[in-house]
Amino acid sequence: MTEADQTFGRAISQARKALGMSQKELASRILREDDEPISPQYLNDIEHDRRSPSSDRMVQQFADVLNIKTDWLYYLAGRFPADVRLNKLSEAQFTEAMLAFRAPPKKR
Repeated sequence: MTEADQTFGRAISQARKALGMSQKELASRILREDDEPISPQYLNDIEHDRRSPSSDRMVQQFADVLNIKTDWLYYLAGRFPADVRLNKLSEAQFTEAMLAFRAPPKKR
């Protein structure tokens, strides 16, 4: 599988396995908004792309615990990071940013 085929769930599963963590161990380290850990079943659903992370906080925790770049996880989750959303861009600014984002990467 290539990075282009990557999903949020696959990224979480691969990183967890690479670190030798069980689903139960990882689930215990990811907290919901009420500060309770997610269930191993919820994590299983995320890893199989049946559910998505419910909050920015959860995306950040996965990134921190699994040593994955936060922006990459936001992209895989189909979300904009909070710092981007809080910029309160105008329609023109947002359109300009999306055009820049869609531009093909420069060859190195």
